[in-house]
Amino acid sequence: MSTRNISHSDDPFIESKADLIQPMANGEKPIERWKIGTEHEKFVYCRETFKAPSYDEEGGIRDMLIALGEFGWKPVEETAPDGTVNIIAMSGSDGTVSLEPAGQLELSGAPLDNIHETCAETGRHLAQVKAIGAKTGKGFLGMGLWPDKKREELPIMPKGRYKIMLNHMPRVGSMGLDMMLRTCTIQVNLDYSSEADMAKKFRVGLALQPLATALFANSPFLEGQPNGFTSYRSHIWSDTDPHRTGMLPFVFEDGFGYERYVDYMLDVPMYFVYRNGQYIDAAGLSFRDFMDGKLSVLPGEKPRQSDWTDHLSTAFPEVRLKSFLEMRGADGGPWNRICALPAFWVGLLYDGAALDAAWDLVKNWSMEERENLRNNVPKMGLTTPVPGGGTLRELGAVVIKIAAMGLANRNRLNSSGDHEGGFLDPLREVIATGKTPADQLLQRFHGQWHGDISHIYDEMSF
Repeated sequence: MSTRNISHSDDPFIESKADLIQPMANGEKPIERWKIGTEHEKFVYCRETFKAPSYDEEGGIRDMLIALGEFGWKPVEETAPDGTVNIIAMSGSDGTVSLEPAGQLELSGAPLDNIHETCAETGRHLAQVKAIGAKTGKGFLGMGLWPDKKREELPIMPKGRYKIMLNHMPRVGSMGLDMMLRTCTIQVNLDYSSEADMAKKFRVGLALQPLATALFANSPFLEGQPNGFTSYRSHIWSDTDPHRTGMLPFVFEDGFGYERYVDYMLDVPMYFVYRNGQYIDAAGLSFRDFMDGKLSVLPGEKPRQSDWTDHLSTAFPEVRLKSFLEMRGADGGPWNRICALPAFWVGLLYDGAALDAAWDLVKNWSMEERENLRNNVPKMGLTTPVPGGGTLRELGAVVIKIAAMGLANRNRLNSSGDHEGGFLDPLREVIATGKTPADQLLQRFHGQWHGDISHIYDEMSF
């Protein structure tokens, strides 16, 4: 989730809908300036006990963040209502390392030119946190869901927006707290050249997001036992908050563009307003009222551009638009999958021929078919039937070939002369075997692990 670095007390007031559209229009870039931003989360645990460390215990999450200073990272601080100053993130040339609600560590990587750079960035980050973990007795687990933890066993991080969200989530869905406390994801942020380019990428991204969910499915355990899903993380989103999640049918309607997404976001209830270094609880209130100066928690005050930027970060559809597009369907996983996700989406969306080919595969699907695909994939994985016949495994074989073509056409080479297509190898293996990461873990759980979930810490740690 987003980490705010400063309070924009002097940024422009929003005067009209045009001001809401502007950040999205400002995101347009010529193809030579397109970048790749990769984010990944991981669970932190104590090696001796497997428990999740708290923020302020010795060697806990705060101390780990501070230790990143050894590698040149700088602290981002937030002042709590009682005056306590907490370090909530570390900022550096490789992006930002921030805290998820229960202490999951997230690297929000810098905008990079190619996936070779993405993997190098990820490798640097993992080497740094593992070095810190070696000194503090901490390990890092690459999964989409805590495999063995109950909610009440997990700590809460001292971040202002999380307190508001934790209070609000149970009012609007049964699994919002699970989303915040028990999940990890990999995400890719991508650019577009125009409103039409954004719309086409958005549509392909939404339609094929269930395939990404299946290929990266890595959350088959809950509280130490199989949960009946390959991606329980994806299932959690089905009852988190219907106002701000889902497949966004309007994206596939004629005329979709920036303004239609703005209209959607204006209908998404607010979470908070940030003023003078503090988060003000505005959960459930209307940004439209805010624009009219009628927000009950700030009567007479109108929003600034930074308030809109904050609000854009509080919707969680399968693809999200800010000044770039976010692909949000994948479970957390090991290093090679952190590299595979940008390879998948960059291959499909950053080459014109590949984008056209991907759109041809999905453009005739009905909204009901898209919804069914999304609803079935958390449980069925690669065996999920797709519109027109066949399964996601069969569709995946075709899509990965298209992605490989797109990466070959990009021709971004490393020092050895390799292009980015090799990063798709973990996905090729999934298609070849028909087994998602979750399927493989379940096989081991019922086989050599003899039902002992603790083995997952040996096999799925970074």
